[in-house]
Amino acid sequence: MSRPCLLYMTAGDREEALALAHLLVGERLAACANVIGAATSVYRWQGAVQEEDEVVLVAKTVESRVEAAVRRVRTVHSYDTPCVVAVPISGGDAAFLSWVQEEAQNA
Repeated sequence: MSRPCLLYMTAGDREEALALAHLLVGERLAACANVIGAATSVYRWQGAVQEEDEVVLVAKTVESRVEAAVRRVRTVHSYDTPCVVAVPISGGDAAFLSWVQEEAQNA
């Protein structure tokens, strides 16, 4: 079985984050997702330091689905270069992690 992991993402607003969450879960690219809420991001883009309000989204999936999930997010995200990063899960509740593996791998 593929190892569970988190997909950390940001979106321009709550509606976009919810749409991404529904898309990923609906297409079984993730078992579940949390729209966490408002964040302020400070970053360098095109040679200048920027500051923008964003919404954080965390999805639970498995490593074997990460590439497909990233590709899918890129097709619908409003950003030219969306933040989508995978973070391996090294431990946690065994029953929950088993559920994540089942849901994300049964596509």
